[in-house]
Amino acid sequence: MRIIDRPSVAILQHERIEPGGLFAYYVRECGRELVQIPLYETNEVPPLHATHLIIMGGPMSVNDEREFPWLIAEKQIIREWVAKGRPVLGICLGAQLIASSFGALVYPCKKELGWSSVNAIGDELFPELPGRFNVFQMHGETFDIPEPGMLVFRGEEVLNQAICIGSALGLQFHPELTLEMIQDWISFLPSQKQESLITQSRQYLPESEKICRTIADRFLTAPSRAFSWMRSAG
Repeated sequence: MRIIDRPSVAILQHERIEPGGLFAYYVRECGRELVQIPLYETNEVPPLHATHLIIMGGPMSVNDEREFPWLIAEKQIIREWVAKGRPVLGICLGAQLIASSFGALVYPCKKELGWSSVNAIGDELFPELPGRFNVFQMHGETFDIPEPGMLVFRGEEVLNQAICIGSALGLQFHPELTLEMIQDWISFLPSQKQESLITQSRQYLPESEKICRTIADRFLTAPSRAFSWMRSAG
């Protein structure tokens, strides 16, 4: 059995164009070991030997367990990690998986694509963040908040934008994006729409990157056991 003697991060990746982005960059920047697991190739979740877990987005639904049976394994892993207080960070599909892991419904909503604003619900988790800021969205489903969970950020059209359950934090939006990633993601849109989103991205990305850095710093400095996002605040 492998003994972990220093913090390391595993990233569960569901789609080629949805890697860790800035989160992966910050992991490497601080000298942590990083293991990226391409579930779209492996079709199964291998044993995880990391101390910290990031679950990225993807085009599938958390309800597509017949087509993607490894979604079942991911939900079980989330429950096990939260039970032990091991740090988990979910992005988009990852956030929906966190909610679904604890019995919340995940279902279609008005599709969000592009920049929109979210509001912080109190300042318990991230007092250093602004109460309102712009984020990049690309999703067509949303989640309910299960009984053990807490809403962290609220959107204008899709209300539930972030969920916290003990050691797990799920963000519906994408703070990890770079301009190059956004250009790749929106390449299917008409050119005029692409140009508009790129202009907005140049305006909003500097703040978005600061948001991502703040969340990453909290996540990467979290202890590997008995962690809670709530207790780490302040």
